[in-house]
Order: sequence, then structure tokens, then C-alpha cells
Amino acid sequence: MSADKKDMSFEDGMKNLEGILQKLETGDMPLEDAMKSFEEGMKLHGHCKKLLDEAELKIEKIVEKGGVLTTEKTELNG
Repeated sequence: MSADKKDMSFEDGMKNLEGILQKLETGDMPLEDAMKSFEEGMKLHGHCKKLLDEAELKIEKIVEKGGVLTTEKTELNG
């Protein structure tokens, strides 16, 4: 994944993904362009899912520690 996506927020990723979906739904683009857009959308989906998974893990750690927020950073592999 490119550096710009790595630093992209969840909200920006979802906004970009929605834009790609809107373009694909029109059906007005050549097949090759549609395939490129689909590939880009799948990358964005993966990025957003990773961010959600990381947020879920952080929430689980907070709950496990009795609701006390810590600065422990977690990273998921994948």
C-alpha cells in the first residue's frame, strides 16, 4: 500500500471508497478503467477494515483494564 493510504484516516478512506462506488455504479467507464477503480476500491476497503480492527482491539484492551485508558499502542499484522 502506498504511503498516502497508510496515513489516510478512516473517514477519508470511506469518502474515497464511496466516490469509487458511485463511479462504478454508473457503468459509464471502459472495462479497463472499471477494473482499476475496483482494485483501488479493494485496497481502500482493506485499509479501512484494518483501521476498524485496530480500533476494536484498542477498545477491548481498555475494557479489559477496567475502563482505564492507557497510551499502549497496538498494531495488527495483516
